[in-house]
Amino acid sequence: MKLYRFLSGPDDSTFCHKVTEALNKGWLLHGGPTYAYDAETGTMRCGQAVEVEGVKYAHDIKLGDY
Repeated sequence: MKLYRFLSGPDDSTFCHKVTEALNKGWLLHGGPTYAYDAETGTMRCGQAVEVEGVKYAHDIKLGDY
């Protein structure tokens, strides 16, 4: 089975660390990154989908634990 999650955050090093941590836990990039302006906060936001295989899915699973 595959697990899928979408990482997002402000355009700063915390977002890069979030993606790097997921990659080091075995997650793979799924598609390209997104980059958008958040008019409410006046900041740029980044997003990246990631996926990992070989984990049994359950509805109550906490995706960040994998």
